[in-house]
Amino acid sequence: MRDSSGNRTAVFLALWLLVIVYGVSRVLQVYPGPVPRLGVVVLHVVPAALFALVHGSVAYRLRTMLVFMLICLVVGNIFENVGVRTGFPYGPYYFTSLMGPKVLEVPIFLGLAYVGMAYVSWTLARLILGVAQRPLSGPSVVILPLTAAIIMVAWDVCMDPVWSTILHAWVWLRGGSYFGVPLSNFLGWYLGVYVIYQLFALYLSGRQDNFEVLPAHFSGLAVLFYGVSAAGNLLLLLARPEVENIVDRGGNSWRASEILAATALTSVFSMGAFALAAWARLTNRGGGQGSLTPSAPEVATE
Repeated sequence: MRDSSGNRTAVFLALWLLVIVYGVSRVLQVYPGPVPRLGVVVLHVVPAALFALVHGSVAYRLRTMLVFMLICLVVGNIFENVGVRTGFPYGPYYFTSLMGPKVLEVPIFLGLAYVGMAYVSWTLARLILGVAQRPLSGPSVVILPLTAAIIMVAWDVCMDPVWSTILHAWVWLRGGSYFGVPLSNFLGWYLGVYVIYQLFALYLSGRQDNFEVLPAHFSGLAVLFYGVSAAGNLLLLLARPEVENIVDRGGNSWRASEILAATALTSVFSMGAFALAAWARLTNRGGGQGSLTPSAPEVATE
């Protein structure tokens, strides 16, 4: 069943609103004003998860998107809880109270963070590989998860030193060579998100009814969301950390200003590069998406 034109337009505007709210959260990370730190965390995570749910319900079906979210939450929480208890596969660490209430050892909002960024990374991978216009089948069932996982890990590479070494949302018990973060963290992240994507790809494989060819302007919103995340890291250059010199648990000393500068640099040449590649696919119609001129998308419902 297709929703009315008015509802489709409302969905498109709602997605734009979520992108804007998320962009505001990135500004608040630098200039929080009276907003508490947990409030900033909520504004980082909840709009992204809602964006994934709404956008994904159009790109696929609502039921399919709920399956994706369930996979993200279950697999992400299993990996994180095992990681905290055993150190595998990320390295030894624990979460502080900065991100709010937890389920077992892991903050609830971290699980939701998986949902939002995992979905937009998956969408970018579909565009970059040129498989955004057909159901998932053949070698793409494996290649797409491998590619999406790289795009997702690029986000973690950019944000982990800020949220761990500077903000102490989580603490690496032995520090690490990448601004206080162990390199094993990124290998563990790749493994975890690859499992998420591979399970979702297997679920989608051969399901013709779980697919919708989207107009370019609609797919472009997912690219924009990822790009806003990268651009938000550039704002960190304006931040004034409370402590400039930081010593991690491994005894390594780091300058907060250098961490923020490195975050901005890696955001441009990793996340920015992926966003640009996906956008080029759209503008050149490589993703089979057609014009970038807005028209109301169709919402697929059960």
